[in-house]
Amino acid sequence: ISLIRKYLVSGIMVNGKYEESPAGTPQGGNLSPLLSNILLNELDHELEKRGLRFVRYADDCLIFVKSEFAARRVMRSVTRYIEETLGLTVNATKSKVTKPSDSTFKFLGFGFYWSRVAKGYQAKPHAISIETFKYKLHQLSKKSWGIDMAYRIIKLNQVIRGWVNYFKIGDMSAKLKKIASHLRYRLRMCIWHQWKTAKNRRKSLTKLGMSDYNAYVNSHSSKGTARIALSWVMTTTVTNKILAIKGLVSPDSYYLKQKHVI
Repeated sequence: ISLIRKYLVSGIMVNGKYEESPAGTPQGGNLSPLLSNILLNELDHELEKRGLRFVRYADDCLIFVKSEFAARRVMRSVTRYIEETLGLTVNATKSKVTKPSDSTFKFLGFGFYWSRVAKGYQAKPHAISIETFKYKLHQLSKKSWGIDMAYRIIKLNQVIRGWVNYFKIGDMSAKLKKIASHLRYRLRMCIWHQWKTAKNRRKSLTKLGMSDYNAYVNSHSSKGTARIALSWVMTTTVTNKILAIKGLVSPDSYYLKQKHVI
């Protein structure tokens, strides 16, 4: 208890400055989920005693019932139990009655949809999770980031493997195929940008199998980096296979591989 108290009152850093923390737990800390599991253990037993189907991760809890009327009744009674018996405060803005297929519904980064084939709800990465993933890849594939391509690919692979391993139970083949294609396009932009001079571009294109004449003509092209990256000049030289040889993990292929492992 002494250690927990010291942790809670140790303060937090906000924009590089120390601030006291008279209440609450630091966001993102490992103490918050631990305390949640200790305090909400009683809630688990209460929900089990009532015969309710539920899933809880730290302080994020879902309770499943068959009708909206039952959901509102359960929400009132469970809220009353949490606040009056456990002495905790329920966040009214984050607590609601909804269906799993609601686009605003998100649990641990996942959204859900009704599958006619499986005749039940299936998991998928939530739209917000996908946009966050795309943003991270975008930041790591900026051509203005002057780093070695090998290091860039290492950082990209770390993000790709981590994200796919977390969300691999969800259905996301089509989404990842588009993301993988766009990522390769951005890497071709980076490569063209890194070649810089016409001389280097000609040598590189020739080395990748382009004829001397075409390499010379295209190395002096007035087209912008984005147009070149989309054109046959880069897609037929810096192919998907070449990027794979350089070490790039393709999100869609890696997902299918991990899915097969499951």
